[in-house]
Amino acid sequence: MLKAGVKTGMLRVLGTMSGTSLDGVDAAVLETDGDVIRRFGPSAYRPYTDAERAVLRTALGRWPGDAGVEEAAEVVETAHAEVMNGFEAIDLAGFHGQTLAHDPGARRTHQTGSGAVLAEVLGWPVVWDFRSNDVELGGQGAPLAPFYHHALARHLGLHAPVVFLNLGGVGNVTWVDPRLRTPDTPGACLAFDTGPACGPLNDLMQARRGVPMDADGALAASGIVDQGVVDRYLSGAYFHKIPPKSLDRLDPGLMAAVADLGDADACATLSAVVAAAVARAAEHYPDAPARMLVSGGGRHNPVLMAMIRAAVPCDVSPVEALGLDGDMIEAQAFAYLAVRVLRGLPTSAPGTTGVAAAVGGGRVSQPG
Repeated sequence: MLKAGVKTGMLRVLGTMSGTSLDGVDAAVLETDGDVIRRFGPSAYRPYTDAERAVLRTALGRWPGDAGVEEAAEVVETAHAEVMNGFEAIDLAGFHGQTLAHDPGARRTHQTGSGAVLAEVLGWPVVWDFRSNDVELGGQGAPLAPFYHHALARHLGLHAPVVFLNLGGVGNVTWVDPRLRTPDTPGACLAFDTGPACGPLNDLMQARRGVPMDADGALAASGIVDQGVVDRYLSGAYFHKIPPKSLDRLDPGLMAAVADLGDADACATLSAVVAAAVARAAEHYPDAPARMLVSGGGRHNPVLMAMIRAAVPCDVSPVEALGLDGDMIEAQAFAYLAVRVLRGLPTSAPGTTGVAAAVGGGRVSQPG
């Protein structure tokens, strides 16, 4: 439980993330006051079983009340409770839930799973529903990690613009200027989804070979890129939009574009789409970054990383190069954001989600 008077001090916060790649739940402890980072704590990972992943896949694209959503929520809550219960001395938790559908144009987004349920099960205050307020106020509701990226850049003592690239189900970038003191200062952050990342690759492997991913990019490495598919996809309307902008995980057009390719060529082509989209993002940066730091599952794919390095004119490194844990960046981000919600601080801004002004979001559920 939170103690009286501790709200504005350093808190030991457990953040969680279940991404659109549907691999499992990341959980990580961060000591922070919602402004600066004092210490990184322990972390854990709880993979979804094949059966759980099948339930979640069935519910993708669905909204509250639709068939399969209640079952998906139960999977999400159970998995989170199991991994979160392994931590001790927690003041506060940040629970993102599982995104099933995202339609900011219609001012709605759906992350399933109840923070109120977890607060009761765990006995801690839980901050959740981070995206709805931003979307209701006209923002994209994504990405939400940029404010944490800004805090990381300052914590690392960086003095020049840097780009954080996350390769999850969807790719997203945050261009950060750490010389500016706060993340909601105009010009401090620009963030947007680059395009598809691991989601289509994982979907293709599951559909064609019954496995969750192209491990180490082995299949893509043996394939030939269909450059026509890449060029046609990158000519789509999304890539001509000015950021901030965001994508839903599902993109049937891309999957249809590789439907006639063999498995290896399809994987190679999807990987090339990801890299081309990351390179295309540079058109929108206010200034050339000194380096690109990569987190998320895609950084483990050497073929995908090689394609990105070939396409981007700056150093591209996993965040581990600076001593960070690339598997836990987003979980840590929701720990950081949870404290900001508790303190009434902004969690998004015009440069990160396109919302009209810096706004906060989320709700806090207390146990009992």
